[in-house]
Amino acid sequence: MVESLLAEPRRNTFKSPKPEASRLLAFDLLTEVNRNNGYSNLLLPQALNASKLEERDRSLVTELLYGTIRMQGKHDWVLQQISDRPWGEVDPGIVDICRMGVHQIHEMRVPNHAAVASTVEVARKRLGESKASFVNALLRSVTRKSQEEWFAPLTHISDSVERLAIQYSHPEWIVSAYFDLLKDWQEVERALAINNEAAIPTLVSWPGLSTQQDLIDVGGEPTTFSPYGAHWKGNPGALELIKSRKIGVQDEGSQLVASVFAAAAGGSSWLDMCAGPGGKAALLSAIARQRGVLFTANEISIPRAELVKQVVHGDTVLVGDGREIGNQIEKFDAILIDAPCTGLGALRRRPEVRWRRTLQDLRELTQLQRELIDSGVKALATGGVLGYATCSPHLAETSIQVSDLKKRFPQMEQIEITSFLPNNLSESQRSGAMSLWTHKTGTDAMYLALFRKVSE
Repeated sequence: MVESLLAEPRRNTFKSPKPEASRLLAFDLLTEVNRNNGYSNLLLPQALNASKLEERDRSLVTELLYGTIRMQGKHDWVLQQISDRPWGEVDPGIVDICRMGVHQIHEMRVPNHAAVASTVEVARKRLGESKASFVNALLRSVTRKSQEEWFAPLTHISDSVERLAIQYSHPEWIVSAYFDLLKDWQEVERALAINNEAAIPTLVSWPGLSTQQDLIDVGGEPTTFSPYGAHWKGNPGALELIKSRKIGVQDEGSQLVASVFAAAAGGSSWLDMCAGPGGKAALLSAIARQRGVLFTANEISIPRAELVKQVVHGDTVLVGDGREIGNQIEKFDAILIDAPCTGLGALRRRPEVRWRRTLQDLRELTQLQRELIDSGVKALATGGVLGYATCSPHLAETSIQVSDLKKRFPQMEQIEITSFLPNNLSESQRSGAMSLWTHKTGTDAMYLALFRKVSE
């Protein structure tokens, strides 16, 4: 246990705190994410663009923020063993600053003394001297054992779910969900491990405005499966093609959802029912324009609908609840339902999602998905194609939802997806639907099932 944690520093030796700007910014962003429900992928670029930090310090902020959020479950497991009070009762500021300190000690190449000293300076500036003393004592206790010594006891935990949840810093319910699908603990470990790796930004070209070759010409590495993408090691926002809205930033898995759906879709009118913030809508609208297809996007959120408008180049953008579209007279020849989901397939890019989502969220989301499907079936013209997609591999949001759809709507026949997949992706399917896994394809773990409406 930590002793004498709250001792005040001597007044005659007091010095004003001088935290490094990069660590101070990382802690402020961590607070916004963990305590004010901010989104790291939105807050970080804004903060870095507004800062005067050099590239090295920008990289430090990025790793401190994303890395600490990803690994905070693992860090908490260590800290709760040395805190002299229940970890759940400790001041939130102390919790977050200690997580950031442990991340430097265990996951980064920062010498122990530097990790402790620099973190304590941030604590002094943001939390005050008394709390900083507590932080100092906790982190010094962490450094008294090596990382290997701290986690050696995991080998004695017989419950694989509990052990892997600690080792790979995921809630237990997510570990269980992965095993339900993969049925192999080594596969589960690979899937969990890659969620803790930083994702390289992926660019997407929009047909008629740009090509994959344009992305290669500026230094991008072509994507493995998508004919529209390229990986980009740098700041995409600095590219002129981005500034002129001729290309976008989109994970290859999301590109595949849009391109595979487009390959199966026909007719003269397409609808993206849940279009915000616009990634798939941008690619679909560009493909539709080249084919002479009328494209419509719908989004319930006004701010997100505005984002969609910026990338669909004049196509119609509706603002409304997708669950009501089925009650309108207009019918569409192809509808993509990129349904709100738990987001378990994109944990590399959205690290806080793993800590925010719960089983209660899963129940509410699957009901919403079901209602959106009801609306989509009603709004689909006879002979039309319906695509149901999620950024989640969870059975309840994928296979179970599809089975339910087929039971409730006998007029909907599932389309075997194989013939629409790139040849090198033919094995990434589950019961006739596309099912990607990050540790297998390097993409987000997207899911897409296709259906044709054979009668009213």
